[in-house]
Amino acid sequence: MRLEEPYVKTGYFWLPEKEDGKIPGTLTISDGGDIELEVVGLFDDSIESLNGEDDLSRIIGHIEKDGLVTLDNCFYTKKNISFGGISKSKVCVNRVLSGVAYEKDEPFTFNSLSFSVDCFDEWVGISGIKVDRDWENKTATITYEPPLDIACCLDNGMQLEICFAYTLPGSPNTTEAKITQRAYFKLTSEKIRPLSDFTEVAYKLTNLMCFAIDATVTLKNLIVKSSEIQREVGEEKFHPVPISVYYPSIPFSEKVPSKSWHQMLFSYGQIKSNAQDVFNNWINAYDVIAPALSLYFSTKIGAQKYLDGKFLALAQGLETYHRRTSDENLMDPGEFESLVAMLVENCPDQHLEWLKGRLMHGNEINLGKRLKRIIEPFKDKLGNSTNRSRLLRKIVDTRNYLTHYNEDLKSKAAHGRDLWVLCQKMEIIFQLHFLKVIGFSNEEIDSVVENCYPLKQKINEI
Repeated sequence: MRLEEPYVKTGYFWLPEKEDGKIPGTLTISDGGDIELEVVGLFDDSIESLNGEDDLSRIIGHIEKDGLVTLDNCFYTKKNISFGGISKSKVCVNRVLSGVAYEKDEPFTFNSLSFSVDCFDEWVGISGIKVDRDWENKTATITYEPPLDIACCLDNGMQLEICFAYTLPGSPNTTEAKITQRAYFKLTSEKIRPLSDFTEVAYKLTNLMCFAIDATVTLKNLIVKSSEIQREVGEEKFHPVPISVYYPSIPFSEKVPSKSWHQMLFSYGQIKSNAQDVFNNWINAYDVIAPALSLYFSTKIGAQKYLDGKFLALAQGLETYHRRTSDENLMDPGEFESLVAMLVENCPDQHLEWLKGRLMHGNEINLGKRLKRIIEPFKDKLGNSTNRSRLLRKIVDTRNYLTHYNEDLKSKAAHGRDLWVLCQKMEIIFQLHFLKVIGFSNEEIDSVVENCYPLKQKINEI
């Protein structure tokens, strides 16, 4: 989670069932979403608590500016006991909901979640700001018309919108007149849903933005609303209370990326005619290829600190992707079962367990054949037949060497820059397939390859 401003707030904190036991403390949320509460004293100084039997599943607070907050899934990381003096203890907090106080076991349920990600305005590429300049008369006219929200219906029953927040100049406008616009996602549901339903979709959409923008972008500005939590804004008028949510979401990058449209894999403008299908295809793909997606993104967010680890994750991801999208076997399942029965029947008893272990995955095709099937739809972008065969052989030999460290394969495996280039080629295969998954036609994929400079550069390495 991205925090654009430091979050350090003081206040009083207590357990939901012990409102009389308020203690002072400071709530700190760092960029990335890590949350820590430092308190003066302890929430419970009973004998049971001193023996380590604490229940900090939920803490309520009242802090400066934000008012009521709910701290969820908490535990002590440092417990100091005072004998007459002042002691401070530290509590790790999993999640903060700012603007509301929940009871101990009260569920977090909502009707909407709005959020944004890094580079989202650049990806959407829609602005209501227009500037007309008259250089000859040294004048300029700035007008603003808010863009219309863009709505899509998701297969999970939610509605996804791309919305636009804006601010207009205040007064007096003596030396500056400023208009700002910010695009953001909004998920809504007619029926009340658990917070996890919304954050799960937000996570998938954030990964889609990572893929589309071709950079690690981070979730930010999470606001939830519920029809069950409202405040009066006038006579018999009620509006849902906006509740800010903080937690250590993934993916996260300390450095905020900077991307222009030609550095992205694709922008909203390229999918606007079928955006609803693209969003649904991506979200639904997690039901089938979630492990492959996780392995791919682990290599993009820096989870793999060494090149060897990045290569193995990509190789495993490609193999997993094919397993999840194809039921191809070496031979007909019936024929294989007959062969297994014959081998087991004629196997000496002392070797039977060994044989069964060998035959358990005996009808599966090997990595080389899986890779060959995977690159088939895009072989024209991966060099000629000789280059493609060499590429597949190098991936298999390198995977086998890094998995088993067989000295016979060391000379055949890729090392150094060759290994880096091999990883780039495997990323290309993933990206081309993911474009296909979300519904891009062959012609649209060709257009992406032609117009996305980073992808074109990686392909030119081949």
